[in-house]
Amino acid sequence: MSDALLLRNRWRILVCVGIVLALLAGMGLRQPSPPDEPRFVLAARAMVDSGNWLLPHRGGELYAEKPPVFMWMQAASHTVFGGWDLAFLVPSLLAGLLTLWLTWDLARRLWNRRVAWWAVLALFSCLQFGLMAKRAQIDMVLVAMTTLAMWGLLRHLLERRNLGALWLAGFAAGLGTVTKGVGFLPLLVLLPWALWRWRNRDQARPVGAASARSLWWLLPAFLLGTAVWLAPLGIALLNDPEPSLQAYARELLFKQTGTRYANAWHHVQPAWYYLQVMVTLWLPGSLLLPALLPAWWRRLKRLDGRYWLLLGWSLLVLVFFSASPGKREVYIFPMLPLLCVAAAPLLPGLLRKAGARWLLLAYVALLALAALYIGTQLLSGSAWAHAQLARREMPDSLLPVLGSWMLGFGVVLVGLVASLRQRRAGALAVLTAFLLWNLYGWGLMPALDPYSSASALMQRVGQRIGPQAELGMLAWREQNLLQADRKVTEFGFKRPWDKQWQDAGPWLAQAPRARWLLVLDQAMSPCVDRSQVIYIGSSNRNRWQLLPGTAWRTDCHSHLQGAAASEDEQD
Repeated sequence: MSDALLLRNRWRILVCVGIVLALLAGMGLRQPSPPDEPRFVLAARAMVDSGNWLLPHRGGELYAEKPPVFMWMQAASHTVFGGWDLAFLVPSLLAGLLTLWLTWDLARRLWNRRVAWWAVLALFSCLQFGLMAKRAQIDMVLVAMTTLAMWGLLRHLLERRNLGALWLAGFAAGLGTVTKGVGFLPLLVLLPWALWRWRNRDQARPVGAASARSLWWLLPAFLLGTAVWLAPLGIALLNDPEPSLQAYARELLFKQTGTRYANAWHHVQPAWYYLQVMVTLWLPGSLLLPALLPAWWRRLKRLDGRYWLLLGWSLLVLVFFSASPGKREVYIFPMLPLLCVAAAPLLPGLLRKAGARWLLLAYVALLALAALYIGTQLLSGSAWAHAQLARREMPDSLLPVLGSWMLGFGVVLVGLVASLRQRRAGALAVLTAFLLWNLYGWGLMPALDPYSSASALMQRVGQRIGPQAELGMLAWREQNLLQADRKVTEFGFKRPWDKQWQDAGPWLAQAPRARWLLVLDQAMSPCVDRSQVIYIGSSNRNRWQLLPGTAWRTDCHSHLQGAAASEDEQD
């Protein structure tokens, strides 16, 4: 083996180790934080505690907003790794690593190994990938499944007839659909494939090329993937006529899929919303899009099937989500790995141009200046810094901790900018991503965790009422129930607040000196003696009141009007 090849292999090993360490940074040092993480962990914990893994629960209610597959993964992770502080992040970590490998292997098969490394580094450098790989949300697992499905489909459609890869693609799409309803999206790639084949109808097809007839194998494979959850659910529905189970199935299979897409009741955004998502969350890659678009267009005009399928599918996904009134930034995340594969062959030539290198250098330099400014403001205890903490009711003791991390991050970036400059702007962007996710994992998230996870609030609640007291919650949030230091009596999550008070009042009256109730500020009942109410603190933009059982006025018959916040409005 030549010295050059040996050095190249060492650098590749070092890059792989660096990526894994960046994604691992801080695991086990924080707890689930809103908006999504606490509800999934709460459901997974209920599965482990009760042994009922078929139907996820949020407190005493069935949780019908998402299928249970992701929660199964978290529960299974807990059985392997133990404590929830580590286990809840493992599915996203593994999904992130799988997505990186699939991106590498797909680029290698469509082009070569050199292009494959460019694809991996491009994906790792984009902000949204690292953010989702380090969050316990369904979307990183969904992206792993959609990328796996695309990996199998593109192997079958572009390499040669490969029924094994096709079956794997169909199964992954089916499993993705019962993980989060849009897992079927990889199947849309058949539309640009059909159009590409029609445009090439006068050319002889390669020996062993996939035929349209072979694609029928996708149907049984897809159904097999969906059967992982739909089969046991169907058996339960047939054997159990319980109305709550029937309502759960209707809510999940209809309202949370078709209605949520066609007539969204939350996160309503304009049609161009995803353009701003790509410009911001896909940094620094989005800086190169103006140069990539004409290069992609030229290759599409040459009828290069690789670009027709990669870019055609990405465009269909963008159109699909833009057509729905309800939009969230994570919805278009499945496009990112495939766009990185499509960009990878062009990146070496693009980064030989001074303009592209200066853009990446400017991105890192601005990030460094922002970190230096924020770090200096925090360490100096400026009025702005105090105001930011005061808005969230966080202690001033966080100022030196956060300030030191931000200032250190900024100093290191300045050193890298001065050392690498624009001639190594690509390497600078990758190193910036590595440093950013280490800052996020080791510094920022552990420091903010007691306040973002509500553990500090619930610790104050436990200390105030004492170890022997009973605790109830009304108008609660998932993180409150998750972080409670004892068994909690709750009165429903989605029930109207006045209905919850109808049960909470008598519960307090049964043992007024032993029972306490944690209540969302705006959900307080007029039948409470306000002089006994204790303001216990703020968490996740909500103010919380604590009242002893003696504060409940049993002779009061006033009613509180209002309904519980929906899942998507609460955080």
